[in-house]
Amino acid sequence: MDGDRETKSMTAAKRRERQAAADLESGDNEIGMCGCLLVLFSILLTLVTLPLSIWMCIKIVKEYERAIIFRLGRIVRGGAKGPGLFFILPCTDTFVNVDMRTITFDIPPQEVLTKDSVTVSVDGVVYYRVNNATLAVANITNADAATRLLAQTTLRNVLGTKNLAEILSDREEIAHTMQATLDDATDEWGIKVERVEIKDVKLPQQLQRAMAAEAEAAREARAKVIAAEGEMNASRALKEASMVIAESPSALQLRYLQTLNTIAAEKNSTIIFPLPIDMIQGFLNR
Repeated sequence: MDGDRETKSMTAAKRRERQAAADLESGDNEIGMCGCLLVLFSILLTLVTLPLSIWMCIKIVKEYERAIIFRLGRIVRGGAKGPGLFFILPCTDTFVNVDMRTITFDIPPQEVLTKDSVTVSVDGVVYYRVNNATLAVANITNADAATRLLAQTTLRNVLGTKNLAEILSDREEIAHTMQATLDDATDEWGIKVERVEIKDVKLPQQLQRAMAAEAEAAREARAKVIAAEGEMNASRALKEASMVIAESPSALQLRYLQTLNTIAAEKNSTIIFPLPIDMIQGFLNR
């Protein structure tokens, strides 16, 4: 269901982009009579000054660039030009190059108050590219600066709805939410946000010491529980062993001999040999 909604959302966004670009380019035929005369005059001037004017008419854009041509201030029908060669009229046409490569920028550390009233400093990185050069030029003054400012604001807004535990454990979910929000907001600018990542979450020193003390106390508590469980299991095993030895008196003597063997293997200079009490009792009675 979520995948279907995302697919429908992307399809609707592409439709809006195409419609917006078509609306911007539809004004090419509305330059008026004066505009037509100026265009004709520019064409005649270009023909008269050939071959010198050819160097002013031919332009080249690189593989990763697109050119938006303005004729008398209006976008020429056909959208972005390139890559390769294209022609302009030297007197009436101007053009703007747009870089279509993926751009990366760091989000400066933002001081954010979480939902559980904890102040944290969070930074991140955003990857985006220009998806529609026409909208990126015509709909916004500086798409790069606007995307950077919007990323900072979006980071604050998203983290303000999370508590500290969610920020530390759900970074992927936060990054995905930020990407969807940024991509939807920059859709009208012809920008496609490809990826958002949370780089670092910095906590106050006092909070770090408190969390370290809490973690240490939790570890000590677990160690005590494990030691107590071991003592309980050992006492049960000793109880069962004593019951077995009580059933067979010779088993105690065999245990004595095994203990002597263990002591002798360690090469001690002093060996204590235990004797049964009933043997010593006979000598005492005499």
